[in-house]
Amino acid sequence: MSVQDQIREKVDSTDVVLFMKGSKTMPQCGFSSRVAGVLNFMGVEYTDIDVLADPDVRQGIKDFSDWPTIPQLYVKGEFVGGCDIITEMTLSGELDQLFDAKGVTYDKDAANKIREANT
Repeated sequence: MSVQDQIREKVDSTDVVLFMKGSKTMPQCGFSSRVAGVLNFMGVEYTDIDVLADPDVRQGIKDFSDWPTIPQLYVKGEFVGGCDIITEMTLSGELDQLFDAKGVTYDKDAANKIREANT
């Protein structure tokens, strides 16, 4: 199975997937840490894929999404974005709306606390 097929299978079969540097419990870069921190704080159940563990996956996810940077968040098979986009969506409430529309469980109070702390 090609790397692209492996990525497609993971994205299609998992509700929320974060391709990141490191893991959700031990991120290896600030951008990955920020996105994992948001998801962890909001109580989102997600699968983390450490792109540092496999150079083929690291390049493969960039080719798959046609997006040059890591991390990359996918929700219900849809590419949502990287760190800056997830940060903006969190602060604007758009991430809540996406999770609601896609049926992803999260802690709404935690999401509100993030916004309150950043106003």
